[in-house]
Amino acid sequence: MSTDCHDAHELFRRLAGKDCVVAAHVGGRYADIAFAHDGRLETAVEVHSAWGTFEWILHDAFEKNYRVGVVCNSDGHKGRPGADFPGASFFGATGGLTCFIAPHLDRDAIFEAMRRRHHYGTTGNRMFLSVEAHLSEAGDRFFRDPAVFPDATSEKASQLIMGDIARVGAGEVTLVVNAIGSAPIERLDIFDGPDLVQTAHPYGEKNLGSRIRVIYEGAEYRGRARTTIWDGSLTVSGNSIRDAKIINNWNLDRGIQTRTDTEISWKAVTTGNFGGIDFSLASANEGQLLINTKHGKVEIAIEDIGLEDTVYEAGGLGRRIRLYRLPNQMTQHEIWVQLAMMPHADRDTRLYVRVTQEDGHRAWSSPINLFRN
Repeated sequence: MSTDCHDAHELFRRLAGKDCVVAAHVGGRYADIAFAHDGRLETAVEVHSAWGTFEWILHDAFEKNYRVGVVCNSDGHKGRPGADFPGASFFGATGGLTCFIAPHLDRDAIFEAMRRRHHYGTTGNRMFLSVEAHLSEAGDRFFRDPAVFPDATSEKASQLIMGDIARVGAGEVTLVVNAIGSAPIERLDIFDGPDLVQTAHPYGEKNLGSRIRVIYEGAEYRGRARTTIWDGSLTVSGNSIRDAKIINNWNLDRGIQTRTDTEISWKAVTTGNFGGIDFSLASANEGQLLINTKHGKVEIAIEDIGLEDTVYEAGGLGRRIRLYRLPNQMTQHEIWVQLAMMPHADRDTRLYVRVTQEDGHRAWSSPINLFRN
């Protein structure tokens, strides 16, 4: 008898009743979870690997009302998790890691953590990340997703962690997030499903200096040839550049190509992830900035660049240019945020965070899923 599975529907049929867990993987081809998904087995989606960053697959899951966690993997075929770098110039990212929250380091505990989505993923850095939801009145925390396991058992709980699924009342929910980075933390984004709820920084407007960050990010589309070429240049007039570096450049044949007091040129590629040029100016607010890339041209007064992102959409899949200002020196490795909100009455409240470090590394928590019916 043939053991081949020619599509994911057949795979899930063959795996039914087996002691296994499935994660939706994005490589050259990607797991199309809109085509096939079995929530009894497939408990997570992959948002980062050496192939790039794929937050869109998590958004695809939200659109289909799937309750999934987040994993990040290497997929470098080199056996070096956490130290896996691109093997070719058209791979623009470094491999990821997944952190499992488990009481013991053994097979059973890790499998249970996977089945309950008690994990978070990073782009390879070892960040500490804690995400909790504190309920004003105790809810029912389920050991399995009741949407796919109708007989799932539950327990009363007033404090939830990432990955939990709980039936809650109409009372207020307080999200408590603590992150400790392997480098200074630049920002923490809080999401409810695909919607950005709040961005927090460990610094404010008064801490900003003469340092500008230009970010290029995104992909062409979901499939194998998602690579976006970001070769470009920036020119400063009425000011001068003191120093400059590139972030998230993992290819030795790319990076900053030329630099003068007024101009920087670079070669770069993204595959859903992001890279950027970080530069400091002689004067914080004088002059104009001109950016030229294949996917967009930006012209802006330097005094108009501040704490919040200035965004220029560039087509494709999440493809854009972003500009913002940073403190001249960043030292804060830890951020703590508390946010109170009301759960939705008619749909899941899906709370997760994305943390970005100064060096470009990131982490994503698995969503906490709250429902009220």
